[in-house]
Amino acid sequence: MGLSLVQGRALLGLEAAQVTVEVHLANGLPSFTLVGLADVEVKEARERVRCAIQNAGLAFPHNQRITVNLAPADLPKDSGRFDLPIALGILAASGQIDGARLADYEFAGELSLSGALRPVRGALAMALALHTAQVATRLVLPAGSAEEAALVPGAQVYRAMHLRDVARHFAPAAADDVNDEGWQRVSALPPRFSPTQADMADVKGQLAAKRALEIAAAGGHSVLLTGPPGSGKSMLAQRFAGLLPEMTTEEALQSAAIGSVSGRFDLARWGQRPTCSPHHSASAVALVGGGSPPRPGEISLAHHGVLFLDELPEFPRTALEALREPLETGTITIARAARRAEFPARFQLIAAMNPCPCGYLGASRAARPCRCTPDQVSRYQGKLSGPLMDRIDLHVDVPALPAHELLESLPGETTQAIRARCTQARSLALARQNLANQALQGADIDHHAHLEPAATTFLKNAAAQLAWSARGTHRTLKIARTIADLAGSPTTALAHVAEAMQYRRTSKDA
Repeated sequence: MGLSLVQGRALLGLEAAQVTVEVHLANGLPSFTLVGLADVEVKEARERVRCAIQNAGLAFPHNQRITVNLAPADLPKDSGRFDLPIALGILAASGQIDGARLADYEFAGELSLSGALRPVRGALAMALALHTAQVATRLVLPAGSAEEAALVPGAQVYRAMHLRDVARHFAPAAADDVNDEGWQRVSALPPRFSPTQADMADVKGQLAAKRALEIAAAGGHSVLLTGPPGSGKSMLAQRFAGLLPEMTTEEALQSAAIGSVSGRFDLARWGQRPTCSPHHSASAVALVGGGSPPRPGEISLAHHGVLFLDELPEFPRTALEALREPLETGTITIARAARRAEFPARFQLIAAMNPCPCGYLGASRAARPCRCTPDQVSRYQGKLSGPLMDRIDLHVDVPALPAHELLESLPGETTQAIRARCTQARSLALARQNLANQALQGADIDHHAHLEPAATTFLKNAAAQLAWSARGTHRTLKIARTIADLAGSPTTALAHVAEAMQYRRTSKDA
């Protein structure tokens, strides 16, 4: 009879709760029982573990009663991440490895029938949970997952290739400093910023739209681009991420952790701001997250990056209305009867739309007149609710360029030049208030805006005449503060407020 304990982690949203894998071997009718609120893929570990132990050249206790408990019992467990802890628990309980040495480690990994280890999602979330809780332990993970977890500063991560390699390391006579191809300590990689291939200089003309995107990048504001087909809205949006300042290590870890939980983390893009552009047929669950267990949606995958919604009115109304709270709070809480999960969603929304169903409302080209009736135009624009439009900071018209301007214009400013100004302006805001201007709330807006008296009077009169909501007035003030930062001004002047007003639609227009 033998008993062993092996430590692992279960994923609940971005949280990685500790799970103790208890394995008990006893005499009796041969059986393999797994308990502890395990999902189907976890229960299937019995067959994977049995074959993996045998094919690794180790002894499986066929003639004993095997009981595996995943504690705590009321915590849901899913995926094949518990294959490796269960296998090690059986080996320790049967005396083939030293169970006492397992106490200083935590394990995760899916086993193939041959005993090779396969990567699991959420490795970075495991390492972050240990780092946040200041737990001094070592992680043993498969190749691919180990490199993710090693990105966390101070993490002690070991990469294992095969169950045989792990068993050899924890054999009773093995040394702690064993280092071979199958068992290696993994070092962390520093964040690296590599500019995107697409350059803003490729977009000819559209100086007003480029200026609006520069303001958005400097202050963290959301943008709605409106114009006829082919005017350059998508080109501008696809190049926007290159204007954003470099990610800090903390931002890179938060963004990478969400990608790791969803299984979409790419080590080659470590330290680069994400850009998510879901199709307009995406549902509300796909955008904000959901499912059982809850998974992050596109807005969370775009955390500290860009969410580009092309053809905005074509998205389902429920999906668009679900964006209202995250645009304000920067988080999304998914509440279900069985469990609750919270994901960060501090993204920058870049949306694009046509002015009417045919796309040519207000176009100056006589060859392509608008054929939509006023009722059709009203229904099309009415797909976007007033509260949603009020939460989008900058509303920008992107007109179609004449052929001679498109063909004869010289390349504009490069992404690198614009990003330098945005970075400098963002640095001023962070030094002043430790937040981007868009994230200011409540009394902090008035405290850090530093409005000049003439600008205050002008903004009051404009807000009253244009019937702005309180939210619209505050957003105009935050845009003006960003324009002042781009100009290097310590105060927000009348000229800054006047420019900010150009990017806000009146209630009648919305």
